Amino acid sequence: MNEKTNEDLQHSLSDNRRRLVPTSDNRTQSVYLSDHVRVDTSNQLDTDEDCKQSYSACDTEVHDENVKNTCKICSRKFRNAGCLENHMRIHTGDKSFSCEVCDMKFTLSSNLKTHMHIHTVERRFYSCNNCNKKFAHLTSLRRHVRIHTGQKPFSCNVCEKKFARSCSLKSHIHVHTGERPYPYSCNDCDKKFTCPSELRKHMHIHTGEQPFSCNDCDKKFRLSASLRDHVHIHTGEKPYCCKVCDTKFEKRSSLRTHMRSHMSNTPFICEICGKKFTNLKNLKHHMRIHTGEMPYCCEFCDKKFRYSSSLKSHMRIHTGERPYSCKVCDKKFTYSCSLRCHMRIHTGERPYCCEICDKKFAEQTFLRCHMHIHTGERPFSCTDCDKKFMSSFALRSHMRIHTAG
Repeated sequence: MNEKTNEDLQHSLSDNRRRLVPTSDNRTQSVYLSDHVRVDTSNQLDTDEDCKQSYSACDTEVHDENVKNTCKICSRKFRNAGCLENHMRIHTGDKSFSCEVCDMKFTLSSNLKTHMHIHTVERRFYSCNNCNKKFAHLTSLRRHVRIHTGQKPFSCNVCEKKFARSCSLKSHIHVHTGERPYPYSCNDCDKKFTCPSELRKHMHIHTGEQPFSCNDCDKKFRLSASLRDHVHIHTGEKPYCCKVCDTKFEKRSSLRTHMRSHMSNTPFICEICGKKFTNLKNLKHHMRIHTGEMPYCCEFCDKKFRYSSSLKSHMRIHTGERPYSCKVCDKKFTYSCSLRCHMRIHTGERPYCCEICDKKFAEQTFLRCHMHIHTGERPFSCTDCDKKFMSSFALRSHMRIHTAG
């Protein structure tokens, strides 16, 4: 098996198939395979995934206004009708090239050829030195490396916001121009997209395809980003941190929702307690606290819940599912919070501290129990003799006196 690493990046950048030429308006043109020209308005270079599909199949896209073979959807021009025909498949979704091994279909013959490497014995990989992840294309490795370096080479000339990929910058530019070019249309629901990769992701909704699978619990996802966030459930990791209050989250979407709480624009206000919300959905969920509404019911024990997520967690009691696994001792847990508490056994962390005697505890419940020593409170009562105890554990031990006979 042949592998290439990050050391090949420098060589690829000096590849003689790629040349830089200045234009009359001081922009940079990147010339691929002698004829294909792509104008990079950000004055940066990148091999765009969607653009690559077009020139890999036919390197004759041109930027001459006299050429008549023009795509009516996105206005790209081609030297001959054959290349235009190949290009049109991106818009129509036509996949005429099928793999004889696994029946996977492709828009372009070049994509099928690349795919066939999966089934051949000798396959060339490009390997990341940081995480050993492997890629079939050097351009994919180059994009991936930016995750580790944090490099964002594509900068918006208007607001100076930076991006890791040129296609992200192109989409962002429309925020300033007000232009909304959506040349790629879904045949099922007519929803439109700026690039074919977004259309391909969207098509999973209609096909039901979930190509990304979790190795821990076999749960499947439509998007690789969803899988990455899901894995944090098993590891207990919370990599998304609020820069305002340092609260951490397992999912990026949860952080985005949380960030709205710091914004001044909170137009939805609870008429009962005055709490403010950024959207109507959150307000409706909050109102269940006041109304006592519990619309989600367990089909096994009829227990009711305010939120669907609470019901989902509760169902694990009946199914016996324990999706949260400790990577140190392989012990499994029903809830992510249980895993987080358990991990403190291995780390020795004791984040809960008594304000009176400075004694520290791994769990908040232990701290609450300890506080009864200082307050003298005995909240746990024996139903048989009315004797009171500071902890539920002490009460259970006492109950053996009554049950022994």
